Amino acid sequence: MYEKIEKLRCPKCDSEMEKVEYEGVKIERCKKCKGIWFDAFEKDELKAKPGSESVDSGDKETGKAYNKKKQVNCPKCLTPLTRKADVRQKHIIYEYCDTCHGVFFDAGEFTDFKQETILDYIKRIIIKK
Repeated sequence: MYEKIEKLRCPKCDSEMEKVEYEGVKIERCKKCKGIWFDAFEKDELKAKPGSESVDSGDKETGKAYNKKKQVNCPKCLTPLTRKADVRQKHIIYEYCDTCHGVFFDAGEFTDFKQETILDYIKRIIIKK
């Protein structure tokens, strides 16, 4: 079992994270870099809700800069996060906790995650062959 941290700190910039709720789904967002922490299954639950990209209020370029920071720890249980590519959109690289199953998206990544395009679909078809 892991110790649950009550006041979350951003794994990328170490700033305080704030609680944000969208249609019953509660997430944490960094007050400074605007990265988003999702507990297990929250990213998919929020993805399904129309307009939920509004929680991703950070600057995409800032998110790209922070995405270069590769060795970070889980804000919930402090174990090292693993970098993963989204299975449907390989260009989206996020951090995943193997212990508590949370996910961290840098600013702009959740909006991109929600906007799966026809090009993403074609890339998946081509790569499978």
